[in-house]
Amino acid sequence: MKPVFKALGLASALALAASGALAQGYPTKPIRFVTGNLPGGGTDALARIVGPKLGERLGQTVIVENRPGAEGIIASEYVAKSAADGYTLLVGADSQMVLNVGLHAKLPYDPVADFAPITRISAAPLMIAVHPSLPVASIKELVALAKSKPGELFYASGAAVFRVTTEFFKAQTGIDIVPVPYKGAAPAVAALIAGDVQIAVVSIGPLLPQLRAGKVRGLAVASLTRIPLLPDTPTMEESGLPGFQAVPWTGLFAPAATPRAVIDLLNSEVNAVLNLNEIKDAFAARAVLLGGTTPEEMTALLKADLAKWPKLLKELQVRSGERR
Repeated sequence: MKPVFKALGLASALALAASGALAQGYPTKPIRFVTGNLPGGGTDALARIVGPKLGERLGQTVIVENRPGAEGIIASEYVAKSAADGYTLLVGADSQMVLNVGLHAKLPYDPVADFAPITRISAAPLMIAVHPSLPVASIKELVALAKSKPGELFYASGAAVFRVTTEFFKAQTGIDIVPVPYKGAAPAVAALIAGDVQIAVVSIGPLLPQLRAGKVRGLAVASLTRIPLLPDTPTMEESGLPGFQAVPWTGLFAPAATPRAVIDLLNSEVNAVLNLNEIKDAFAARAVLLGGTTPEEMTALLKADLAKWPKLLKELQVRSGERR
């Protein structure tokens, strides 16, 4: 058996040497940030803010590649099956990595087994907003109106996390409002502005220009504290829903077998980018909170959310493509 053990030891040593060599020379060509969003979407915007600065630090171009569709499944599967060399990375939202597990009976990727988390890029509190024609100025008034008109009010379902948050809001308040699906935050906000729907739960960033122009009315933010950009907008907790929180995150992920040395380098460099004042300002202007974690912390966050949200989706009986 000794020759076998020697052979195994040699194979391991060669694998480690190859991994180290890859990390030493990395990167030698452009890196791709793959997103499941259309251009202009929230995750896409973050990728385009962080990518160029990361490219400057690494001495290579970072290209943002949009692979929208199927609630982020297309982009996630593509990266999961890409070469584990650090050149194809997923800028993935928790809707892709967590909620899809509960929304779909089967996925072509495993969020834990198929990916190596690098860092959390951001967190973005959601807001409940309404069309100005709706005669409500608070969550309490919205709930009262919805209860007086069951099934007559419509909300924009622009992404899985928006829909899940709204369904949770419905369950907490006992109201019946109807989802209308849209492909992302931008068309959902456009539908709200046009009055095609009366309600939308979306990230604050895409809403800011419309809030300032009076084209939509923000009722509450789904963070535990108020947002500095919107100091007069109460939280959901202040609006009578204790503990109500919806702060979706975006993380950076590599295929699972990516060498640890590459993961560590990317973690260090992305976190350094997130610490730049201009990046902090760009995020703050969009009401986005900074990320910055170790790979282990990102893994722990992913696993904790997987233990919570798919179970909640089952309890709420929310599935992909449902019309409720």
